[in-house]
Amino acid sequence: MEKKSGIIGFTGAFRESIKEIENGSTIVFAGSIAVCTPFIELLAYAIRDKDFKMVYVPKSDINEAKEIQEVQNIGFSVVNQYADPKNPDVLVVLGGLAMPKFGCSPDEVLNMIEEISGGKKPKIIGVCFMGIFDKAGWNAKIPFDVVLDTSMETIVTK
Repeated sequence: MEKKSGIIGFTGAFRESIKEIENGSTIVFAGSIAVCTPFIELLAYAIRDKDFKMVYVPKSDINEAKEIQEVQNIGFSVVNQYADPKNPDVLVVLGGLAMPKFGCSPDEVLNMIEEISGGKKPKIIGVCFMGIFDKAGWNAKIPFDVVLDTSMETIVTK
């Protein structure tokens, strides 16, 4: 186990988890609608120099898969254009999916993994906050290769 802190620690840990993935590979991010999207866009920005094809799958519905593209003067954004999520080299599962109000069941994620994997097993990276995968029992159900679990702390001053 290795600890990193701050946004740079978070994005740097993600970059490190895919360092062996070749440029031009396909990375699929699966996350809850609205809640996970900004984090997906931040992680896409963190790997902008790798020329990856990046796809967002809301919840685990591959029929709704969308492209992630760099938008000039904005950053990386999920765009309203279908993208084929099949045969990814990496699948990034975000913790919002494990949240009862926003997500889906781990079985739905496992079904998605089976449906998009084709003949090869993608590297499966879990990205979550505040131990949600552990709390929801997903670490025992999803075959993660690595889990990045980030904690947040907010201080309000007046």
